[in-house]
Amino acid sequence: MTAYRSGFVAVVGRPNVGKSTLVNSIVGTKVTITSPRPNTTRSQIRGVLNRPDAQVVFVDTPGLHKPRTALGERMNESATSSLDDVDAVVAMVEATGALGPGDRMVLAQSARRVRAMARAGQPEELPGGGKAGEAGRPTLLVVVNKIDRVGGDGVLTHLTGAAEVIALLDEEQGGSPVPVEYFPVSAATGEGVGALVDAVVALMPEGPRYYPEGMVTDVAEAFWVADLVREELLHRVEDELPHSIACRVTEWEWPRVRCEILVERDSQKGIVIGKGGVTLKEVGIAVRKQMPPGAYLELFVRVEKRWQQRDDALDRLGF
Repeated sequence: MTAYRSGFVAVVGRPNVGKSTLVNSIVGTKVTITSPRPNTTRSQIRGVLNRPDAQVVFVDTPGLHKPRTALGERMNESATSSLDDVDAVVAMVEATGALGPGDRMVLAQSARRVRAMARAGQPEELPGGGKAGEAGRPTLLVVVNKIDRVGGDGVLTHLTGAAEVIALLDEEQGGSPVPVEYFPVSAATGEGVGALVDAVVALMPEGPRYYPEGMVTDVAEAFWVADLVREELLHRVEDELPHSIACRVTEWEWPRVRCEILVERDSQKGIVIGKGGVTLKEVGIAVRKQMPPGAYLELFVRVEKRWQQRDDALDRLGF
């Protein structure tokens, strides 16, 4: 009888490389919001892959970036902390641009963490109870995403560049090379995703289900609705607004749900509401279509000055 495998995998990368799209593709349904705007994901989101032979929890993370606000600093902390207590790390870069300093930082941090996991001591101390060898071995999986947008040469350039970064880090750190595997994928079309998933499952240690069968995320409904509202707003507002928008559910008396939209300036409030309230109305209609039938969603916009820079506001918003 084939052993059942389970474990946790952190998905890390710069903003907008496609981490959330990849997690949604792997799980087979939408568990985390997406948009063309960078830093759409602001906290760790867990997507649960259920297979007859395995359950793998993929941790979607905020994009690692050079922070300019207290919110940015907390997002980076959330992303790096996701590397703790996982069985494998997926480090994503994209094939559509040059492999820059941000990508190198992601690869370096990921490789260091995997090296630390491999040196952690006795095999039984590895995350998930894994043993040395193929399954349960701390491994870095480097994913080159968006291969549907470039030719084969572009993909090869990025795979080679990532391998060079890892090789340089191996030289700096000394000892055995970091266990690493490379995967060209398109999270948007699904190309290459199956091979990545099979490799991840093969690396998971033997273990039990962490979540009930059929459960695809542990995100609370209120958090999910607030994120849906923010996602729909991101598709409609001007470029300077996304970072200034925060959403939270303040009342949940089903079927009535009240969601508060925070902005930092009075001028932003008018943009979010839209002329004659049209933007807010469009957002409400789009979000209700993704909620259970009968839901009554109320949207309110409030100015919270400099909330991205204030620790009290970030604590209250759950960052």
